[in-house]
Amino acid sequence: MSAHEFTISVTDLDASGRDYRFPVRASWLRGALEGHEATASEHDGTLEIRASKSGSDVVVHGKLDCELMIPCARCTEPFSLPIHADLSVMYVPRGKLAASAREAGERDLSAISEEADTLPFDGEIVVLDDLVRDEVVLEVPMIPLCSEACPGISHGSVEPTEGDKPVDPRLAPLLELSKSTLKKS
Repeated sequence: MSAHEFTISVTDLDASGRDYRFPVRASWLRGALEGHEATASEHDGTLEIRASKSGSDVVVHGKLDCELMIPCARCTEPFSLPIHADLSVMYVPRGKLAASAREAGERDLSAISEEADTLPFDGEIVVLDDLVRDEVVLEVPMIPLCSEACPGISHGSVEPTEGDKPVDPRLAPLLELSKSTLKKS
């Protein structure tokens, strides 16, 4: 069994291309997003692509659909965030890409920016795992909101208090730490 989730055999491709449909399993997504505030929902997603060979390069176009659970930046409650991303990338043999990078010093910036959607592959297998993870992370908004009308943290959900003021639950561990530090001194 392959250690990777999304692989394409280069020997199976030609210039006319081939369609692929991969399940984006929630369990894989949870592992791929480990350490990120977003995590997979209970539902699997899909990765639908068309891959074709252009010389020794592999051209991949398609779409990624999945669903994440992420805390709202205002109310801190988790909500479902659908992810829909279009993919378009060229995979180039690692040796060929390294030679292009050495030549880049002699080229203008437009030539370098054209290679921004170029990724390396080794051997006869193109692995899409990193591309899928990167696309998912890039689709997560910087300030995720469960809705534009989200009122924020309700006072009923805030348990710790400092005096008569409620404390944001995200800051409650700091409040406890400061209290224990004051008791020791």
